[in-house]
Formats: sequence, structure tokens, C-alpha cells
Amino acid sequence: MTMIFEAQSEEQIGNCFSVFEVLWPHLTFDKFVTQVKRQQTQGYKILAINDNGIVQSAIGYRHSEFLAWGEIIYIDDLSTTEVARAKGYAGELLDHVINQAKELGLQGVHLDTGYTRHCAHRLYLNKGFNLSSHHLSIEFA
Repeated sequence: MTMIFEAQSEEQIGNCFSVFEVLWPHLTFDKFVTQVKRQQTQGYKILAINDNGIVQSAIGYRHSEFLAWGEIIYIDDLSTTEVARAKGYAGELLDHVINQAKELGLQGVHLDTGYTRHCAHRLYLNKGFNLSSHHLSIEFA
């Protein structure tokens, strides 16, 4: 039986670690939980899909406002375990977030994605996302 839930407690957040570790392998369990708790104070939320007691997919997002786009939901993270790929979990989470943005009367939903994530790109394009910009960054040690 599958269930969507918002991960709020440290235990619920910790149960999402294996899904986020697929996307961000540099994270350790302790760093992950600590950082998510900190980001929650900034409006970050995690929705996850639990299938028979195991978190199989999760999406991290925040309601934000930008001069360029107005009020939107920005998706920071979307990941699914290897064994649960192609079961529709990521699409279900995207639909949930998109519907939330519509219900709140926001101007849209935005995300960044890596160039080589072709399966993810197919999902995003099928959900109606447009390739509208390049994300550039400078990283400091």
C-alpha cells in the first residue's frame, strides 16, 4: 500500500535518507537530517511516498517569491530509489506539488536539472515543464 506523507519529524526525515542519497551521494545521514531541519525553518518541505513501510520516492521543495517569476514553488530535489524507478512515484509527487501551486494561486513551479538526467527530463517535459534557462554557478571550497 502506498501513501504520500510530509516528512516533518527527525524520524520521518531520516526515513527519507536512502532516497536522497541516490541523488546526493555526498551526504551522510547525520548531515542530511541536520540540514533538512535547518532548511525547514526556511520553508523547505519534503513529501515522500511510502510503499509497504519503505520510502521509495521523495520531493523537496519550497514556496518562494522571485522578481523574475513571481510566487512559485521551487523544487530543490526529486529522487526515487533504483528498485522503484518507473513505478510512477516521481510523477505522482510532481502532480501533488503542481496541484498545490495551482490551489495556492501561484505563478508556477520551477526546478533545475542536470544535463545528463535524460529520464528525469522526459518526466518533466511530459508534465508540461519547459526548458527555459541555463543554471550557472561558481562553487567555493
